[in-house]
Amino acid sequence: MKAGRALSRRGWVALAGALASTLTGALAGLLALGLGQGPGLGLNPPEAPLLPVGRSAPAFALPRLDDATRLLRPADLQGRVWVLNVWASWCAPCRDEHPLLVQAAHAQQVLLVGLSHRDDPRDATEWLLRLGNPYWATAVDRDGRVSASYGVQGVPQTLVIDRQGVVRHRHVGPLTQQVWERDVLPLVQRLQG
Repeated sequence: MKAGRALSRRGWVALAGALASTLTGALAGLLALGLGQGPGLGLNPPEAPLLPVGRSAPAFALPRLDDATRLLRPADLQGRVWVLNVWASWCAPCRDEHPLLVQAAHAQQVLLVGLSHRDDPRDATEWLLRLGNPYWATAVDRDGRVSASYGVQGVPQTLVIDRQGVVRHRHVGPLTQQVWERDVLPLVQRLQG
């Protein structure tokens, strides 16, 4: 009887070790293949460098979410201070910050422009209909190339862009009331002068 239990314990220990080794190998394989960089995690390839603050915002011409026949371009906003919020309907942290953006839009504190990152336009539209649309306009970046040109390595991400089209501030991650009141809003107000 004791030999059977001892063998059973040894068997469990061996099974646990084999399972841990297999899971570790599978995880390493997934990361090596780059599957951890898919849209579900909101990451771009690691070679996408952050666009430094103080540099001109990259030009783009993308279809608008509300009317795909119209294009949205940063040049259209020249002379205005605006906030670019990169988001996606599949992004949980984007949902966390969204009420703050809706509140800012209702208070008409800033000109908010959305950049829908690697998202299906139908899902993005439904998300905004359900949660409220704080954006003056939203550009559709289905493949994430424009987001990558802005150095977006995950969503959400928020950039303040001045009248000359220069990036003056970048916030990586979900906005909070504290970040909005301490960093974003005062800067926008100062730039609007």
